[in-house]
Amino acid sequence: MTVGVLVITHGRIGEEMLEQASATLGVCPLETEALPVFPEFNIDEMDSMARVVCLRLNSGDGVLVLTDMYGSTPSNIALRLLDLPNVEVVSGINLPMLIRVMNYATLSLSELRDKAVSGGHDGIVACAPEPSRIEHDGR
Repeated sequence: MTVGVLVITHGRIGEEMLEQASATLGVCPLETEALPVFPEFNIDEMDSMARVVCLRLNSGDGVLVLTDMYGSTPSNIALRLLDLPNVEVVSGINLPMLIRVMNYATLSLSELRDKAVSGGHDGIVACAPEPSRIEHDGR
């Protein structure tokens, strides 16, 4: 058994991220599902849908719920799932976070949650031009 992953985001962001992470790795080693949230959706209906998906994804090792922006509707739906057993929520999903989660598919739910946070954090880099390029370009 492995941890299931539920991605709850604005629109189809989660679907695209799952597709790109799987394409990058060549495989999706975890049971995953994306739940898109659109402004016209009823939050109580979305909550019910999220619960059904969460229960479906939980094969016994729990479900890691990844969401995009803390405080937003997708995040609020995700936070409501914390009353279910074996559910962890991480907000601020990015592609490095998702790939890190997929690379550590055999970890426990709490370990996978920590990997998600470190992957998301480590994937954010302030970029600067390389020194050799600065000299060459005259900047």
